Amino acid sequence: MKSIFRHVALIGKYHANVSRDQSGLLRRVVEDISHFLSDQGCEVVIEKETADNASLNGYNVMDVPTIGKHCDLGLVVGGDGTMLGIGRQLAPFGVPLIGINQGRLGFITDIPFDHYRTALTPMLRGEYEEDVRSLMHARVMRDGHCVFDALAMNDVVVNRGAISGMVELRVEVDGRFVANQRADGLIISTPTGATAYSLSAGGPLLHPSIPGWILVPIAPHTLSNRPIVLSDQTEVAIEIVAGRDASANFDMQSLASLLHGDRISVRRSKHSVRFLHPKGWSYFDTLRKKLHWNEGGS
Repeated sequence: MKSIFRHVALIGKYHANVSRDQSGLLRRVVEDISHFLSDQGCEVVIEKETADNASLNGYNVMDVPTIGKHCDLGLVVGGDGTMLGIGRQLAPFGVPLIGINQGRLGFITDIPFDHYRTALTPMLRGEYEEDVRSLMHARVMRDGHCVFDALAMNDVVVNRGAISGMVELRVEVDGRFVANQRADGLIISTPTGATAYSLSAGGPLLHPSIPGWILVPIAPHTLSNRPIVLSDQTEVAIEIVAGRDASANFDMQSLASLLHGDRISVRRSKHSVRFLHPKGWSYFDTLRKKLHWNEGGS
């Protein structure tokens, strides 16, 4: 039985200045997967920057928006950071994604490269688990005008400057005042981001099926200022009251410099990211492996 996915895009981890060794490794990996997909009856395209950085010639090459319009599956080779970047871009098109990890298994790139043939063969025939993750839509407002607009799959983080003291932030939920918080910063996390920066700052794990967000202060001045779980149907607004050189990060991959009076507005995006996992995949299996549960003597 051949693949139910006709047009498959290959997207690899790439850097602006890759070394010859990195380029060669990426090229070998992408070519290997491409040949496998062709044998399964798929028409393969390579994402443009992946092809450029891996010096791949003779393939059908598309940029990300074109992939979104013409492909029915994306195979992402890299880590969670690679998947976050491409997931945000392809979310408006509804293209499902499968993650193949060359290094340590990620939370959302969970198929090891050494076993990708075994994992992908039944998945391409339609035997998979689908995992839909929500996105946040964030805007930075200044004097009533939007000066920055971004999607985030993990989190929106407001941080103090590198050499400055705490920032003071006014927090509102659905237009209702919550508190003025003095801290090193504040994290608004999706369930996907619960295992990222939010976790290291003391936030709880949140199952991906829960339609919620986590609001987590970073090193708060008042120790009673604790993380809180909110509905993702709310709109959260953060205003910069005091503090120098504050910034807002979106999945730690895009950055906006902030001024006093700027407001960061966060609401649920109308777009979601679709991940496909091998049959039998479980969120708890991933947690157990990544967080090293059940290890050590009792």
